[in-house]
Amino acid sequence: MTPTTDDHCLPRGAFSAGSRRTRLASLMTRLTLRPMTNLLPTSRGGIEFSRRLVATSMNLFGPVLEGTRVDLVAEGPVRGEWVRAPGLTPGSRVILYIHGSAYVICSARTHRGLTSRLSSATGLPVFTVDYRLAPEHPFPAAADDLEAAYRWLLSQGYDAANIVIAGDSAGGHLAADLIIENDRTGTPQPGAMVLFSPLIDLDFELSARMERTRKDPMISAKAARGLVALYTDGHDANLPRLRLDLALVRNFPPSLIQVGGAEMLRGDARHLHSMIEAGGGRSELEIWPDQMHVFQALPRLIPEAADALEHAAEFIEHVLETTVVQQESKEQLSR
Repeated sequence: MTPTTDDHCLPRGAFSAGSRRTRLASLMTRLTLRPMTNLLPTSRGGIEFSRRLVATSMNLFGPVLEGTRVDLVAEGPVRGEWVRAPGLTPGSRVILYIHGSAYVICSARTHRGLTSRLSSATGLPVFTVDYRLAPEHPFPAAADDLEAAYRWLLSQGYDAANIVIAGDSAGGHLAADLIIENDRTGTPQPGAMVLFSPLIDLDFELSARMERTRKDPMISAKAARGLVALYTDGHDANLPRLRLDLALVRNFPPSLIQVGGAEMLRGDARHLHSMIEAGGGRSELEIWPDQMHVFQALPRLIPEAADALEHAAEFIEHVLETTVVQQESKEQLSR
């Protein structure tokens, strides 16, 4: 499939350019953060500094909603936290969230602001898996932890059709890997998938191609590749769980992909979207003009962050309600 242009993937009701605040934030990030991230070493000291920097930024520009309930979970190999928006009542549906940042930097805690707003927008509880990070825990630790968390939710009584997989950045690669593993093992697939700025190409060849036309405000493809290499840790890049192929996946869940028009991972987003559609699945791709990587996590900085989450919430509600109607129709026909 020929890659589409940004204009053909605009979110519903979007303008042809980001807001003035968005464009200013992108400029300031490119002038201040990008030079720093490109120079930070991948030594233990450099990684610890990166983790503190990102945690501080996420809390500053995307704080947790007041009144959010957080419950930590540590059951066998499953580590994570339940995040429930204020006033949320229990139900049969749930979001399983997979945070990103190159398998190295973030955690369930750094993403608590984003997951609290996602819970509020959807009215659903969010379980964020706190997978083990590289370089302390290289491949396939993160993928194994996600798989354990998904199966744990199934064992808790959640029907697969009522589980929504959501994630950002490296969480997108982990989500796609989970879908492939579910297909291989005959495990029921989730009801829907929503990804923000998904990373798919761990060699960052697609990102390098995007950078030739527009530099990412946050980091270069070369620097990002160095971080991800701490996870892949010398494994063959062609391993099936690293170079993902979705062509043979059956019953791929309906998916929404959101990506920023200013970031290098827009190439990955297009590639994932194309793979899903080529395999007969349903995918919606939204390229938000002038937005940075995972802009949904930065509402104090990016005005469009709330709109993007609302789009995601609408998609989730529509897909899950459609599934209910389809199931009821099947039951009526079988009587």
